[in-house]
Amino acid sequence: MKQALHTLIVTTLHTLQVRGEIAPFDEASIKIELPRDKSHGDFASNVAMLLAKPNALNPRVLAQKLIDAFPVTEWLVSAEIAGPGFINFRVAAEAKFAVLAQVFQKQSDYGRVNLGEGRLVQVEFVSANPTGPLHVGHGRGAAYGSALVSVLRHAGYQVEAEYYVNDAGRQMDILTVSVWLRYLALCGEQVTFPSNGYQGDYIITTARALLTEQGDGLRAQAQAVFANVSEDQVLDDAGNVLRGDKEQHIDDIIVNARALLGADKYRLILDRVLHDILSDIKEDLSEFGVHFDNWFSERSLMDTGVVDAALERLQANGQLYEQGGAIWFRSTDYGDTKDRVVVRDNGIKTYFASDIAYHYNKLARGYDKIINIWGSDHHGYIPRVRGAIKAMGEDDARLMVLLVQFAVLYRGTEKAAMSTRSGQFVTLRELREEIGTDATRFFYVMRRCDQHMDFDLDLAKSKSNENPLFYIQYAHARCCGVFAQLAVKGYAHWQAQDGLAQLALLTEESEAELAQKLAQFPEVIAAAARDSEPHQVAYYLKDLAHLLHSYYNNTMLLVDDDDVRTARLTLIAATRIVLANGLAVLGVSAPERM
Repeated sequence: MKQALHTLIVTTLHTLQVRGEIAPFDEASIKIELPRDKSHGDFASNVAMLLAKPNALNPRVLAQKLIDAFPVTEWLVSAEIAGPGFINFRVAAEAKFAVLAQVFQKQSDYGRVNLGEGRLVQVEFVSANPTGPLHVGHGRGAAYGSALVSVLRHAGYQVEAEYYVNDAGRQMDILTVSVWLRYLALCGEQVTFPSNGYQGDYIITTARALLTEQGDGLRAQAQAVFANVSEDQVLDDAGNVLRGDKEQHIDDIIVNARALLGADKYRLILDRVLHDILSDIKEDLSEFGVHFDNWFSERSLMDTGVVDAALERLQANGQLYEQGGAIWFRSTDYGDTKDRVVVRDNGIKTYFASDIAYHYNKLARGYDKIINIWGSDHHGYIPRVRGAIKAMGEDDARLMVLLVQFAVLYRGTEKAAMSTRSGQFVTLRELREEIGTDATRFFYVMRRCDQHMDFDLDLAKSKSNENPLFYIQYAHARCCGVFAQLAVKGYAHWQAQDGLAQLALLTEESEAELAQKLAQFPEVIAAAARDSEPHQVAYYLKDLAHLLHSYYNNTMLLVDDDDVRTARLTLIAATRIVLANGLAVLGVSAPERM
């Protein structure tokens, strides 16, 4: 109905323009809204107020010109001027239910729009370092990214979802020696595990697997491992550093490990632990309903020379300089707080160099838009990445960075710890096992991604109207339950085509409101895609569920009058389809019974 009104207004404005009564205008600027006060009509537009100034006309005068020029339209009952120049529209009752035919025609495709017109978009999200299982902090980015990909696809974009695997650099070295030291301990060596190592049980699991597969082939004497190693960090009871340097301590162990093992054995351990953790991450995400088209390896950027190519581009553009034996990028020229090292004085390229190369690679793949979903703690990273894109001579407008606040999980009043190094974290898998995948996904996406979130476990598990997911899923189950009662009560099987012929019998205001809400679903998808806000779909579903529950509680649906019953069932069936479609966009199930 909104689209029909928009077309009517635009067509009439063109008529006035041809007559020379108004100047050219932007069709996209014409907006139609639902009035806050239902007594004002079914729809409202400020088009006259918007175009009055450019045409040197009083808004009410322009509004009257527009109304007078409207062609006779069967579904438009009236158009009236209100206030300073709003136009309020009332449409015929049967027109409000025209959406039901669209719902039944499109079924699971109802709600899809062509906002994107096939443009190619890449969404990179999660991309957690493969140094341990995903925790509840990663979960919000996973749920949000997956829902955004779904929303964009429903809005007509071609979307590729990508996970960037940080399988190179110092963190992987720390992970490797953490496993090796646990392996040495299993071999009977007296090992004092470094405070800066990864300490989760998953490290010991991989170490045991290596011992089974390799025997003592990876063994080294403990005294050799810790020879000439600087002292680990020592803390007092209050947590203050008394002496030692944990970073230098583990770096020294890494040097010894490389020398004692040799390149091949060192790489064997690294590849094994990477495989184990990455396999676990992939399985975890798959069970969470999060799927990626590409798993992109950071290591591949180095192996294929992309890092060198990106730095050469920066060098050719005069954006790099040498100082203190290191190579620096002039990121302060692009709003960063300081210049950044891309090649250390020992010749090793930094993580930032890899990140530059990764974006260089992304841009070369021809995406119209590149969307990075990062944790909010990466806010300061944005200027240097945008700067690098500009410095390479590329358009940084192709990059969009969306920041996700980490969710804080509460059990009662106790906040759960989530430190990967200590191993004392609540995993995403544990959260899903406790409250279910549906609740985990929905609660993660029901707020703006940049808003702080306290994850209320008790609410997520409750079977009450206060739980928004339960409220929405129960609305779908109620719709299904109505049809299950047909045969029980001896009524004839319902047919959509029969119901569509009886829609004039839907005379209740609640029925018109429900149909109008169904008609808004495609607009919600378009808005959610345009604003990168999947939570708009969650809000819409809650409102739709409220209307359904209210209608269900206040209206007898299975009445004896065949035609009235068929018409009402048609409205219920359409609502069931839209509820299921909306939940599917968010990656949540639509149960038939609860």
